[in-house]
Amino acid sequence: MTTTNIARDEAARRSAGLTVESYHTTLHLLGATDPEQARFGVHCVVQLESTIEQTFIDFVDGAVNHLVVNGEVQKVVDYDGARLQLSLEQGRNVVEIHAEGTYSRSGQGLHRFVDPIDQQTYLYTQYEPADARRVFPNFEQPDLKAVHHITVLAPEGWQVRSNQPRVSGGPVTNDDGVTGVRHAFAPTPRLSTYLTCVAAGPWAEQTDRWSSGDGLEVELGALCRQSLAEHFDAEAIFTLTKQGMNFYHAAFGFPYPWGKYDQVFVPEYNLGAMENPGLVTFTEHYIHRSAATRAQYQNRANTILHEMAHMWFGDLVTPAWWDDLWLKESFAEFMGAHVSVEATEFTDAWVAFAGRRKDWAYNQDQLPTTHPIVADIPDIEAAKQNFDGITYAKGAAVLKQLVAHVGIDDFFAGARDYFQAHAFGSARLADLLKALEQASQRDLQEWSRRWLQTAGPDSLVPQVECADGKITRLAVRQHSVDARDGQHVGRPHTLLVGLYRLDGDRLVRSDRIDLELDGRELTEVPSAVGLAEPDLVLVNDEDLTYAKVGLDERSLATVKQHLGSLDDALARVLVWSSLWNQTRDAVLPVVDHLDAVIAHGLAESDIATLSVLLANAEFGINHYLPEQRREEQAGRLAEAVWQALQGAEPGSDRQLALARSLASLARRVPAATDHVGALLDGSEVPDGLEVGSELRWMLATAMAAQGRWGVAELDEELARDPGKDGVTARLGALAARPEAQVKAEAWQQLHTPLALSNDHVDAIIAGLNAPGQGHLLADRADGYFHGLPTVWQQHAIEIAQRLVRGLFPDTPDAADRADAWLQAHPQAPGALRRLLLEGADAARRSAGAQDFNA
Repeated sequence: MTTTNIARDEAARRSAGLTVESYHTTLHLLGATDPEQARFGVHCVVQLESTIEQTFIDFVDGAVNHLVVNGEVQKVVDYDGARLQLSLEQGRNVVEIHAEGTYSRSGQGLHRFVDPIDQQTYLYTQYEPADARRVFPNFEQPDLKAVHHITVLAPEGWQVRSNQPRVSGGPVTNDDGVTGVRHAFAPTPRLSTYLTCVAAGPWAEQTDRWSSGDGLEVELGALCRQSLAEHFDAEAIFTLTKQGMNFYHAAFGFPYPWGKYDQVFVPEYNLGAMENPGLVTFTEHYIHRSAATRAQYQNRANTILHEMAHMWFGDLVTPAWWDDLWLKESFAEFMGAHVSVEATEFTDAWVAFAGRRKDWAYNQDQLPTTHPIVADIPDIEAAKQNFDGITYAKGAAVLKQLVAHVGIDDFFAGARDYFQAHAFGSARLADLLKALEQASQRDLQEWSRRWLQTAGPDSLVPQVECADGKITRLAVRQHSVDARDGQHVGRPHTLLVGLYRLDGDRLVRSDRIDLELDGRELTEVPSAVGLAEPDLVLVNDEDLTYAKVGLDERSLATVKQHLGSLDDALARVLVWSSLWNQTRDAVLPVVDHLDAVIAHGLAESDIATLSVLLANAEFGINHYLPEQRREEQAGRLAEAVWQALQGAEPGSDRQLALARSLASLARRVPAATDHVGALLDGSEVPDGLEVGSELRWMLATAMAAQGRWGVAELDEELARDPGKDGVTARLGALAARPEAQVKAEAWQQLHTPLALSNDHVDAIIAGLNAPGQGHLLADRADGYFHGLPTVWQQHAIEIAQRLVRGLFPDTPDAADRADAWLQAHPQAPGALRRLLLEGADAARRSAGAQDFNA
């Protein structure tokens, strides 16, 4: 393990010997607008109590120029680029460090971005799980909370924000004679290092205020780049913010503890958002420069409410170590959907959760690298890998099951007790269980063991027998094992079984049965006997639990014919989820799934569901069909999408979703490029369809992938849209051109350290992997495997992960070659091993599905 990684046992030793009182950190950013300046100055004074004489302080990829411990200057002789060794005294210590940090292009640490529209420079920090050490020296682990005094020296005219309000400042001049402004911020409450934050630049800002009604006033801010200000719907963001604040203030029983509440939308962000208390950062993809669907706005609302929940779950009470990452992420994910339904216009949020987020969870939970919700996280690299579908979506789904089990009132009562007991401190699983058990008067130890400490999804399949139009027997067969060892788990489920019948041309629910499963392989449902024979039996109706749900033979036949007539959006998405899981598992043929999408899915009224259906259908074609069948089936879907587009209501979300799908499919389907060209030149645009910047670049990428557009046309398109998104999209479109030399040049770009930002890496990888062009990359497989150690060593982990995952070869022997590489490199970093294991598993799943669908 390299010293840039931090092991759990090392962190535990530091926790046992140190109590950190405060950090006084000054960032010298006056030269940030000079592209020749790769580094910034940092001055940090740490006050702490120690019972140990030797330890280390973390500081990555910087230079340490001056070290003073307890007033005595010490030579900087033991700094390896990640850890600075310290000699301390028993009792109180003051450590002063003058250093230089490195500006980032990977989205880690202090990220620097220059706007191509106006050449303005913007900076923001992103630290989770352990990148504060890229900006200032600190003890980088969540349980060593401290008070942070943050000061920033920045160019004149900049807006500078941190976790707390600005309290003082004035003109300043650095040693080189550069003038600027000093911004000093109020000290934070006790806070983990990864939750501190700075955003600096000529941001456009709007302000508002939230009042609790019982005396609490919170200043609100919303910031974005100046070149995006005309598209920034800050009022809608403030409306959601106030709705969330109202809910959490009442439900959590602990007043908002962080003073102000700023939300800044930043470029080239690696995440959807980050919950820095008092200064939440969001990807600026949530600012829509052209037409967006209601589902996109619902997703943004979910994220805003998710991050706000973190002000309590994660910021006020922080997991002591990353094993309990779920203590914040699962809860925030649950709250994002729950509060959307309870407090905003997006009352259908659980539909999107069931279709999109749980699909992520089921996928992740069937990988060989799946893990319990309460995971074993031995080090920081492992922590970074666990911001995944298990921690977020599965954890939230299991919390939804917990709410069904104990009741929503007891759930919130337990949360209130938890906040009061651990405010501004750290907690573990046992602390939360204790609060929930006291509130609900239930023993949750066994529930926790089965749900939180085992891996893999259950499967639930109904067995139905009928005679003379009545049910004579209904049972649910449960397969429940720990995916790591195959041992029986027997997870309990509190759920509903919905019985649906055809009523004319509609499929409606005729009966609903409450059911408790105790983990047995087969559970009889005697209350169903004598009920009218159903056309569809839907286990887990209303989506109260987490399990892959199967369909009996009659139900499957019914949904193939009548799924579009099912009148409940949540029930529909649950059936679609069942069909897609069967397709992924090579139980349902891809063409059968595609038939259902064409017959019923293209008319789907819930746009979040429609978007998922279209994406899954295309993925199934590209990965689960044999190569020789893909273009035909993609063409069939593309033509059906085009026809549906012609009949879609003008200006509707459905119209926009269908147009985007057409553009994506056209990357593989030559015949579809005539439609694409007609949309681009305006000769055949359906009434009401806005062919805005986002859609135009999707269409342009399809033209490039088909060899219809080259550099000149893409440069023309960039002239129409010369901003950040246009620059990034052009890179992806250029890489999508079906030429061997293009692929070779893109490959070289990707493997040149520091040549590309994180967004640019993503775009080029997407272009390289344009559907139908695998043969142009087949000879890169040798270079991929031989180059893995170099990629991991020379690139920031955010970039390295993208390269390892995104460039995994699409060749018949790729899985075997990955296994061989892992066997030959037993000491490879755990995060790298995980990525290769997942790539090999995806390759084998695809190969198995292709054999099934041959």
